[in-house]
This record gives sequence, C-alpha cells and structure tokens, in this order.
Amino acid sequence: MDRLKALGRLLPRVAVAVLAGGVLGFAFQPHDLPWLTIVAVPLFLAALHGISMKAGFLVGAAFGIAYYAVLVPWLSVIGGDAAIALAVLEGLFYAVFGLFATQVLKLRWWPLWIPCLWVATEFATASVPFGGFPWGKLAWAFSDAPLGRLAAYVGIAGLSFVVAFLGVLVYAVLRRGTALRMRAVAVVAGLAIVFGSALIHLSLAGDGKTVTAAMVQGNVPGKGLEFLGRARTVTKNHLQATLDLEKEVQAGTVKKPDVVIWPENSTDIDPYKDDETRADIEEAVKAVDVPILVGAVTEGPGPNERQTTGIVWDPATGPGQRYAKRHPVPFGEYIPFRNQLLPYIHRLEMIGAQTVPGVGPGVMPIRGVTYGDVICFELAYDNVIQDVVKGGAQVLIVQTNNATYSGTGQPEQQFAITRMRAIETGRTILIASTSGISGVIRPDGSVEHKSAQFTRDVYVANVPLQDGHTLATTLGGWPQWVLTALGLLGLVLAMVARRRTRQDATPPPAAGSAQAREKVPA
Repeated sequence: MDRLKALGRLLPRVAVAVLAGGVLGFAFQPHDLPWLTIVAVPLFLAALHGISMKAGFLVGAAFGIAYYAVLVPWLSVIGGDAAIALAVLEGLFYAVFGLFATQVLKLRWWPLWIPCLWVATEFATASVPFGGFPWGKLAWAFSDAPLGRLAAYVGIAGLSFVVAFLGVLVYAVLRRGTALRMRAVAVVAGLAIVFGSALIHLSLAGDGKTVTAAMVQGNVPGKGLEFLGRARTVTKNHLQATLDLEKEVQAGTVKKPDVVIWPENSTDIDPYKDDETRADIEEAVKAVDVPILVGAVTEGPGPNERQTTGIVWDPATGPGQRYAKRHPVPFGEYIPFRNQLLPYIHRLEMIGAQTVPGVGPGVMPIRGVTYGDVICFELAYDNVIQDVVKGGAQVLIVQTNNATYSGTGQPEQQFAITRMRAIETGRTILIASTSGISGVIRPDGSVEHKSAQFTRDVYVANVPLQDGHTLATTLGGWPQWVLTALGLLGLVLAMVARRRTRQDATPPPAAGSAQAREKVPA
C-alpha cells in the first residue's frame, strides 16, 4: 500500500518530465523553437527536485524517452520498433542523469554542477554503444539563433553547457528556497549571456583566395526505402545532371567549377569492379574536365564487406584519393552481433553486406586546395570534424544521402547540425545530397543556397579558402573533457555529501546494546 501511495505521488512528476522531454524535442528542426530549451530544462529539474535517487531514475527515463520520441520520429521509416528502441536506449542515459541530479541539486553550487553533468550525459550518448548517437545535443537547436555564434569560441559541448546553464538559471529564479542574492545573480548572468552572444561576430582573416565548386543533386527514383535497388538509375541521374552542368558552362551561364561534388551513394555499385558504372563516371569527368568527388559504395576489404567512400576521380589519372566513412550507422549500414541477430530479425537482411569503418580523416588535397570530406551522419561526431580541420582542410564537404528519410524532418535536422559545424570551424561547408538537402553554408552559419527535396539541383558556388582557426577548433575536445570531468566531480561530491547526511541521521546505539558494547575499548 505504501508503495502504491509513493507511486501515486510520483506520477505527477513523471508527467511533468514527459512534458519537458516533449517540449525539448520541439526546440529542434523541423519545428525550430530553440527558446523551448530554457522551458524544458527547468521543468525537468523541477520534476527531479526533492525526490529519491530511484524516483529520479524513473523521472529521468520518462524525460529522455519523450525527448527522443519527439526528436527522431523519422526512424519509424525503418520501423516503429526501431524508433521505440532508440528512444528507450537514449532515455536510459537521462535516467542515469536523473538518478544523480537528485543529489547534485542539493549541493551549494548546483547551478554550475548540473550543466556540467548535462554535458557529461551528452558525451556518453555520443560515445556508447556502437560509437554513440550524438543527435540530441542541446547545441544543435541554435543554428539560426544568435546564441549559436558562441560555438566558434566554446565548441559544441561548450554551447550545450551554456544552453543548459540558461535553463538552470531560469529554474534558480523560480525555485522555492533560492536565496534572493542567487536569483539576482541568475538574472544578470542570463541576460549577459543572451545579449552578449547577440553582439558576437567572428571573422577569420583570409588571404582572399577562393575556389569554385559545383554540388550535384541528381535525385532518386522513389521515397523512403523505395530508392534502394535502383543504383544504376541514381548514378545516371547524376551523370545527366553533370552533363547538363557542362552545357551551361559552355553557354557561359555558370562559371566553370574547379571541382564537382557528387553525394554519398551516387553509386551503390563498386566503380572499380563494374564497367558500366565506371564508364558513367568517366563520361561525366571527361565532360566537365575537372575532378569529381564521387560518393561510392565499394566492395571489401573482406568477403561480404563494403565501405562507404568518397573517391577523387581525375579526368587525366582516373580514381585517386579515397576516404572511407569512419562512423557507419549501426543497424543501418552494419549489424552489431550480426550472426546472433539475423536468424531472429529477418528485416536486417535488407542492410546487405557489412559496412566496415575507414581509418584516418577525409583530408583531400585537390589541385592545390585541401578539402575535408565528411559523409552523412558522421558530421555529428566531434572527432571527425576536429580531425579534418587539424589536417588542414580549407573547405568542408558533406556527402550525404537522406533519401530514406526525405520528408520526415531528418534532413532539416542534419542541415542544422551542418550549420553549427560551419560556425564552430569558421569554414564554408558544401553539401551534396542525392535527393536533398544540398547547399552551401557560409562560415558564419548563414545559408547561401539550400535545395528543395526530391528535385534535381545543381549549384555552382565561389567560396573562400580558410586556413585560420577559431578558438573552438584550437581547443578541440578540451571543453568537452573538462566539463565532463567537472560533471563527474560534482556527482562525487554529491554522493559524499549524501553519505555524510545519512551517517549524521543515524541515531547512536542505545546504552547496553551489543553495538555499544563493541565500541567499548578493552
């Protein structure tokens, strides 16, 4: 009976946590309401305040599951069970956050420890399992907001800290028992961050050099999973779009590009082994007479294995440099525990051969310009971006294939993440997608060109080359590591304080008891 009463008292908090998680999901694209972050975070903390660790685990799980259910419903294209499984898995990370946040909220300096613990949670979601899923970082919501400019200075983890900190400040102002002095400090700090970020403008010095690039979006013959199995048509679509581009160059309506970019999966048939595919690429390359960065799926290195690659195809020397995707998508491009799962989940057979991750960053010098090639989902991984920038990339390229998720909101979310990467690195980013969204993003995150989905789109852009570094790229992973360490330190302090409180609350043994006699010195 007591347990039922306790559960009844907890249910309103669970409901608030579900509301907070849902609200946070709407902060991101395609809804694009970033200010909801400072509504969701205080609601979540209010639900956690004053409850036990076990209850905090349940409340945190409710928040996390609701958050990801709203954030990534597009995964239901693969299957409703897949979307539910991901929401539950990611929800467990916030369950652990809730477990410990109930105690961290009792510390004197909790307004600082809680945002650090949030960054630690995001670090965990981006790392495990199977390489993690870094799609739910608070920073991604601010690609079109002044606050997002901070990413050039503090990086993505630092921006997530700032966003969580603003939410904490709102909660500190509203929380009962908070001293008037702390409330005043919270208001001043929050206003300083918001208005200060609006004045920030970063402009890296350049030498005035530029490069002209063409992004080719050839489109695909179908939606969702329907485009699979039509690889030759997809390749020929990109061939024809490239041939039409050359006609425009010859007519003088567009400038001749220095490089042409085809998207990920512009050919799903290995051009090294298939004569027809190779002939299509050769025809396109010879027509434009400049290198084409081809997105190709290649066979190997082992039997029943493949790699998702970017291949520089030169008109004179043929295929040359190659970058293989380092973060293939689990259960999308490869199957963890393949031999154990395939007999029970036959739908996984659609994935085909196992995608093997590449080794090394996609740093590609092409005719005097150093490009940083990133393929699709992996642009959300910090180390992938840091490695190409440290490798000297002057322009970033994203080759992507969102055809499976077109019309679901996923392409808009990925485009927003790409904009944040442009701000963080101070680099122009060129995006080529099979069916949308392709485009050009300037170093300040503004959009020069954004294609529609499910249409052919060819865009030629003249963009600056950048050799300088933002403070964020100079610091690299340090902000994330430091903030995570501080979050864990806050957790340790909270657990030590909890243990001391429990010891102090334990009554001394009664005189004459066995426990008391044991403490009498011999």
